[in-house]
Amino acid sequence: MSHDGKDISGSELDVMRHSAAHVLAKAVQRLYPGSKLGIGPVIENGFYYDIDVPSKLGEDDLPRIEAAMREIIAAEEPFKREEWSKQQALEHYSSRDDNPYKREIIEALSEDESISVYWTGSDWVDLCRGPHIPNSAGLGAFKLTTVAGAYWRGDEHRPMLQRIYGTAWQTQEQLEHYLEQVEDAKRRDHRRIGKELDLFTFSDLVGPGLPLWLPKGATIRRELERWVTDLELERGYQHVITPDVAKVEMYKVSGHWDHYKDVMFPVMEDGEEQLVLRPMNCPHHIQVYRHEKRSYRELPMRIAEFGTMWRYEKSGELSGLSRTRRMDLNDAHIFCTPDQIQDEIVGVVELIEHVYSVLGIADHWYRLSLWDPSDKEKYVDNPEMWDRGEQYLKDAMARLSLDYVVAPGEAAFYGPKIDIQLRDPLGHSETISTIQVDFHLPSQFQLEYVGEDGQFHRPVMIHRGVIGTLVRMIAYLIEKYAGAFPLWLAPVQAVIVPIADRHVDYALSVASELRRSGFRVDVDRRREKMQAKIRDAQAQQVPYMLVVGDRDQQAGTVSVRERRQGDLGAQPLAEFVHSMQERRAAYR
Repeated sequence: MSHDGKDISGSELDVMRHSAAHVLAKAVQRLYPGSKLGIGPVIENGFYYDIDVPSKLGEDDLPRIEAAMREIIAAEEPFKREEWSKQQALEHYSSRDDNPYKREIIEALSEDESISVYWTGSDWVDLCRGPHIPNSAGLGAFKLTTVAGAYWRGDEHRPMLQRIYGTAWQTQEQLEHYLEQVEDAKRRDHRRIGKELDLFTFSDLVGPGLPLWLPKGATIRRELERWVTDLELERGYQHVITPDVAKVEMYKVSGHWDHYKDVMFPVMEDGEEQLVLRPMNCPHHIQVYRHEKRSYRELPMRIAEFGTMWRYEKSGELSGLSRTRRMDLNDAHIFCTPDQIQDEIVGVVELIEHVYSVLGIADHWYRLSLWDPSDKEKYVDNPEMWDRGEQYLKDAMARLSLDYVVAPGEAAFYGPKIDIQLRDPLGHSETISTIQVDFHLPSQFQLEYVGEDGQFHRPVMIHRGVIGTLVRMIAYLIEKYAGAFPLWLAPVQAVIVPIADRHVDYALSVASELRRSGFRVDVDRRREKMQAKIRDAQAQQVPYMLVVGDRDQQAGTVSVRERRQGDLGAQPLAEFVHSMQERRAAYR
């Protein structure tokens, strides 16, 4: 771990970006005397530096800072490493550079630890383990991107610093390609599109991180939930409904209280009774399993629910639908015998692949998330349990001939898991779907089934989410489709545009026929010109616009416009309805 808080991989690009962070910090201290440095790590696609700057910085200040960075680069200033004692480092950051942030980092180190610093040129030094490039001239193409507030150590009770973000690449061409991706991501941002398409909103009176689903957004959510529920029912899942609250005692037994209490909503007390909004659904499903004795003949038992979960996330960490305080998880828990584990994991992976295929999600991969044996606080200390769970997952992946990457330290506190990773428009990786093998919770709750031998045995529990939380999946789909949802998911599938008032009755009859066939349609009866109505429908990403006039009314046709292909000409209404039914069925 570097002394500025970031592991440095040693890769050429990471080393260059880390060096760019130092050049940024030097430039800021040169331009804004009295600035005190926090930490400046490498991140995906770039770097940042948290700095306590005397004056408030904005986007307009970035070109000036970039210019100062280019002066340092043009001077070809060398990066030079030195080793300091802890006392020497503390003296430097007390007398020569009065910096409480660096002192805090240094004070956490052991007394006999040698501390490395790096000079940039002969007049500027920073606490850092490195490595760095030989000199500043080796920095590639870079750009500062934004400024944001950041609490020191991520603690809202500590000072607020200014975080300056930048991106750096080996060539100008790579930089320009990345910046194009950034612009595309802005165009696809689900927060912007959600507002433009009237999908969801937030209210100060309701509170941050609590989205209000507007009719169109609720339609997308409902269609996804119905579809996945039907897929699960076809595969033998039993859907249940469980409460959003439970006694604190249940979460203490499960272990969620120890691991999640800091992000759980405050406890509600009534006398000696303590209730809390649930952060997870699994303990509730365990109660469904254990409400009566179970036989091996009932297993595997697949309990599913779109269960509401609550996390009291910090307001500064909330972001549209991607990070909320209320979320509905496409959750299921499979209770099975040990010899059924592999088949059940394979079945879940096959279901996920089917769902991703329908949704058009091709850029995904598998991550085997393991425990960290040295972290006794985060993980249940049972090596034999972890080894067994890990082997079951590996065997299932081998049977499916699927490649995966290994990620130590990313497991759930009770067991290893397979995370299915997707990329957002900027190429960032995020987890949507997951499969977890759990021997721990069945033991905590003393779950049993009567085996073929007449004896009691402990079931194994598989936690799985196919589309994850609805909020995060819908945020992902909004950005993937840039708001142009496929026909079956589109909130409004067709808008009927009467050319004049005398065509409204016919437009309403067309709408009735489409609704009888299960389609979602609107009739645009505004006193606007036809072309304006078509432009508005296209801006709303409606798949079809059906213009109706005198000839359509007389012939029983609709003049069809598709949002991408444009004018498709007049079609008999029955023929158009049939084509819509075929297209919708192709997705399902």
